[in-house]
Amino acid sequence: MRLHGLDIARFLAFCGMVLVNFRIAAGVTPGTDTASLLTNALEGRAAALFVVLAGIGLSLGRPDRTTVFRRAVFLFVIGLLNLTIFEADILHFYALYFLLALPLLTAPGRMLLRAAAMILLIGFVSVISLEYEANWDWKTLTYANFWTVEGFIRHSLYNGWHPVFPWAAFLFLGMWAGRFQLSSRRVQAHLVLWGAAAAALGTVPGMLVQDPELAELFGTSAIPPGPFYILSASGSALAVTGLVLAITPALDKAGLAEWLAAPGRQALSLYAAHILLGMGTLEAMGQLDGALSPTRIFGFSLGFCALSMVLVWFWNLFAKRGPLEALMHWSTNLAR
Repeated sequence: MRLHGLDIARFLAFCGMVLVNFRIAAGVTPGTDTASLLTNALEGRAAALFVVLAGIGLSLGRPDRTTVFRRAVFLFVIGLLNLTIFEADILHFYALYFLLALPLLTAPGRMLLRAAAMILLIGFVSVISLEYEANWDWKTLTYANFWTVEGFIRHSLYNGWHPVFPWAAFLFLGMWAGRFQLSSRRVQAHLVLWGAAAAALGTVPGMLVQDPELAELFGTSAIPPGPFYILSASGSALAVTGLVLAITPALDKAGLAEWLAAPGRQALSLYAAHILLGMGTLEAMGQLDGALSPTRIFGFSLGFCALSMVLVWFWNLFAKRGPLEALMHWSTNLAR
């Protein structure tokens, strides 16, 4: 079962990540302009939507454990290669999420929610009881000692960009959502309403706490990933998913659905492209020193997203899958 709306949501998540990552890579200081505020709102949300959609895909596709394991190995290798040029890589984290999900691929919805809650609890305990700031240089947003055993474990499990605890909770939440009949208007409405309510509720504790350190822990910033960030980002991810699924028929009638869905099906290749081509272009232009204004980097990001749609359309004239999607499909099925 494949829903165009999920592919469209995946492309929107990709665009959100482009907006956030390009601003970080270019060293642009956020301001109070509209472009900055929109990008601020996407920090930690676009990536969370990506992971939730990955969980939904696991439930809908129903791959066997061997296939999921091979995908995890592929993503881990590609992610480590990507880490040599982009420290905020998320692909190797995907691999760890998938490995954690292996025993629960066919678990009932309640068990998936319990697993998400347990992961969230472990993540919260880790942040408050372990040294979260270890190896971080917050001025440059760089992480030291990653390529050591201790640094890799810390970064992967609780204090990296997208640590397993608590980020894997997004995957299990997506797997839970994928158990529902997502083509149902009623289910879509519930996703929008309950998701929006959770997103709003998650912002309340951070506004009520006066102590700066507690406000950071109980806020909705992705660093550190506190429990109310997970609640709020999960809610926004489900709300966006439900909303996009609901409006997809209208987009289809307008002839836009396939244009938006096609790049979503090649999000893995586009993720690599936004680093190699997008950030590579910024570097070649000498624009990684914070010289660009928030509005200009915002425009550059949107331009890259539009270009991605054109590149995918051109690529699809010759192949059905994106280059990395084809490589993953080949490597996953090689032994068979």
